[in-house]
Amino acid sequence: MTVQLGQLVAANAALTAEVAKLNDRVAELLAVARRRQRPPVAPPPPMPPPALDAAAALAFTDRPPPPAVPAKVKPAAKPRRPSGRKPLPAHLEVEGHALRPDACAHCGGRALDVAEVLTEEKLHVVKEHQRRRVVQRTTCRCRDCGQRTTPRSLPAPYERAKVTCAWLAWLVDQKFAMLTPLDRLRRDLAARGIAIAMGSLVNFIERAADLLAPVDGHHWRTLLAGHWMASDGTGLKVLVPKLPAAHNGYLELYRNREAAVFQYEPDKAADTVVAKLQPFHGTLTADAEHRFNAVYATGRVVEAGCNAHGRRKFRDAEATRPDLAAEGGAFIAAMYVAEQDAQARGLVGAKLRAHRQRRIAPIVKRFRRWLDAVAPTLLPSEPLAAAVGYYQRHGAALFRFLDDPDVPIDNSPTEREFQTVAKLRLNVLFAGSTEGAHRACVLLGIVATCRAIGVPVQAYLTWAFERLGTHRDVFALPVEQLTPAAFKRTLR
Repeated sequence: MTVQLGQLVAANAALTAEVAKLNDRVAELLAVARRRQRPPVAPPPPMPPPALDAAAALAFTDRPPPPAVPAKVKPAAKPRRPSGRKPLPAHLEVEGHALRPDACAHCGGRALDVAEVLTEEKLHVVKEHQRRRVVQRTTCRCRDCGQRTTPRSLPAPYERAKVTCAWLAWLVDQKFAMLTPLDRLRRDLAARGIAIAMGSLVNFIERAADLLAPVDGHHWRTLLAGHWMASDGTGLKVLVPKLPAAHNGYLELYRNREAAVFQYEPDKAADTVVAKLQPFHGTLTADAEHRFNAVYATGRVVEAGCNAHGRRKFRDAEATRPDLAAEGGAFIAAMYVAEQDAQARGLVGAKLRAHRQRRIAPIVKRFRRWLDAVAPTLLPSEPLAAAVGYYQRHGAALFRFLDDPDVPIDNSPTEREFQTVAKLRLNVLFAGSTEGAHRACVLLGIVATCRAIGVPVQAYLTWAFERLGTHRDVFALPVEQLTPAAFKRTLR
C-alpha cells in the first residue's frame, strides 16, 4: 500500500510539472496573439517631391547608372581535416604517472606478467601553476684582497619588487589584452592560496605603465614624424575627487600601421587637438568631426575621410528610398571591390596608386555626377539626402586615398581597436583616477601595437621589463631598441 501511494505521489508531481509547462506555453501563445492583433501603425503620408526645373529633371534622368558589382563568389570547400584526435602539443610540461596492478582483479593472485602497456595523454592543469622563484646568492671573500663579492640578482621590474618580470608581464597581459578585471584576478589568485591586496595589484599596474611610458612616448614621436596617421575616439568615465559622479572623459587613439598610441583627455576640445598635432605634417584619416576643422585650417594637416561611414549612411537610407540608395551604395561597393582586389594582390606604393587611378578613379568620377543629379530630387529630411550631402561636402577627403597609397579607404582598423576598449569598459566601468586613465592608455597602446605588428604580448612584455628594470644598465639599450618592433626583429 505504501509503495502504491509513493507511485501515485510521483505521478501527481510529474503531471503538475507538465501542467506548469503547458500554462507557460499558453501564456506565450496568448502574448503572441495579442501582439498580432494590434492595429498596424500607418506610415506618415509621403511628402511631395521638390519641384525641379527642366535642367535638373534632365540631369536626374541622365544620371550615370550604378556600376555592376560582381556577385560574391562562394569560396571553395576547404579540404576535410583528418578525423580523430590530434596529438597534444609537445612543448607542454609532462606530468608522468606509471600505474601497475598489485594483484589480479579476479582471483587476487600476485604473480603478474606484463602483457601490454597503454599510454594515454590528456590536457591537464595544475592549480599551482603560479611559481615561486627562490634566488640564493652566495657572498665570497677574495683570498688576495680580502674583499667580499656578492653576485647580482636576476632581472626584476624594479628594486625590491615582489614579482618577477614574467609575472608582471602576465598581469598586464591578463588585464589589458585578455581584459580580465583586477578583482577577478585577485579572486583567482586567492583560490590558489596566493593572497594579494587590491592595492598591490594596482601598484603593479602603475609600475608597469611607468616602465613602458618611454616606449609609448617613442611611438608618439614616431607618429608625429610620419606623413600619415589615423585617429578616432570614445568615452571613458573617470573618477575625479570632489565630483559627485564619474566624469565623462574622452579616450583617443592615434595609429598608423606600425604603432598605436592611446591618450586620455578630459574633453573633446579642439584646442587640445590642435596643440597635440602641431608638430605633425601629413594626412590624417578621421571622422568628419568639427573639432578637427581647426587642425585642417592650419594647413599642416590634410584631411582624409572614412568611406565606411558613407557606406553605412546609404544602407540606412534603403529603408525609405531603396532604389536610389541601392544605386549610390553600388558605387561605393564597387570601390571596395577594387580595393580588396589590390589588397589580395599585395599592392603597395606606386603600384597601389596606379591600381586605384585605373580602377577606382573612373567610379568616383561617375559617382560625383550621380550625386549632383540626385541631390535636387531629395527632401532635406530624407536619410538619403544626408548620405548624398555627406559625400558632396566631404568628397575631397573621402577620395583622398586615390592619390596617396598610404591612406586607406576607410578608418575601420582604428575603429576596431575600440572594441577592446568597449569590452574593457564593461568589465571595469571607469578609471579610478586621471592618472589611472593615463597609465591605462600607455598599456592599451603597447598592447595594440603588439597586436598590429603580430607580436605576442606577454613575450614582449617579459622581454621589455627585463631590459627596462633593474638590469637596464647591463643592457644599456636606447628606447628605440626596446619597442615591440625591435622585439619582433629578435624573433627573426
